[in-house]
Amino acid sequence: MRIAIHNDSTMTPFPVLVGDDISEPLEWPAPPFAWHHNPAPANDTPQACRIESLAGAQVEGEMLNFDPAARTLSFRSVAEGPAVTLRFSHVRRLTLTVPLRHAPQVAGEPIEPLPTAAQERNYRLQPRQGDSAIVGRTIGHVEASDGLYLFAPVDDEQLVLRQFVPRTSYVSCEFGVSAAEAAAAHWVSTPRDLLEALERQPHMPVPPMGQSLLALGLLTQSQLDHALAELQGDLPLGEALVAAGIISPHDLQTAIAFKMGYPYVDLSRFPIDPQAARRLPAQVAARARVVPLMLDKQRLIVAIEDPACVSKLATLVTFAQLQVVPALATRNQILLALSRFTVNDAWSCQ
Repeated sequence: MRIAIHNDSTMTPFPVLVGDDISEPLEWPAPPFAWHHNPAPANDTPQACRIESLAGAQVEGEMLNFDPAARTLSFRSVAEGPAVTLRFSHVRRLTLTVPLRHAPQVAGEPIEPLPTAAQERNYRLQPRQGDSAIVGRTIGHVEASDGLYLFAPVDDEQLVLRQFVPRTSYVSCEFGVSAAEAAAAHWVSTPRDLLEALERQPHMPVPPMGQSLLALGLLTQSQLDHALAELQGDLPLGEALVAAGIISPHDLQTAIAFKMGYPYVDLSRFPIDPQAARRLPAQVAARARVVPLMLDKQRLIVAIEDPACVSKLATLVTFAQLQVVPALATRNQILLALSRFTVNDAWSCQ
């Protein structure tokens, strides 16, 4: 699946910055996702860069100034050499080659992971001139009147390269799917599939941790390959990925539950049964972060975000007067489903 974005479109396949000044950013836009990083240099601070010309040639040097309002940048190819002013219309793509790094780790806290699996995807821009498409990978984008700001991940590291493609260089753009989106296509999305998955649960083989993380969309294949190659000693893969800041401790616990056979439900596609929703008061569901999904005889099947919640489900039986059976879902989807309460403490399942 691909998501096409044309210059006159406001569609985006992943988060973008919004605001009154987005069309004319005074400074280079920040990455459009939650990630604390060291401050980026100002636009008038010399920065190592690589410029691609309209003909496809690449030149390394320094960007001395970047002026999106004037649609120009100042550049020199050698240190202390003469500066030249380039119009955006003469540039195919600009890459700032010193990456952004995550902010220093707080003592005792895990490294904040980049949302690589959820956000990273291929992009392909149809150029205005020439036959060669402008391609690459990005963890997000900001589209402004002057062009497209992209954020390329550095392979197997928690680093991001900032890129800019002037609007004069492309006519349309296509984005592929992320690892998380590709995984979600295989999650349970119908009541029948969920019942079958629960029936298979006791007999499911235990998959390796890496395969569980891939199936949940919490890891890319490239990240897994690199982690396995670097794995040393007796440290389990999951713990090594947490230590490296690739996944969060919560991601690891979710993968462990998935290994135990709990089915994963895509709440964006699963039709919540109103009768099941009415068996659990909205306030109780919100407090426990539990989403009622469906009724099956004397069972109430619910979605939870955290495997640790399984032990708390026994308290819900008093309200539901049924056996409560858990399945897994993402935190964001659960919070979205829980927001569908009316002021009368009733579910809205539309």
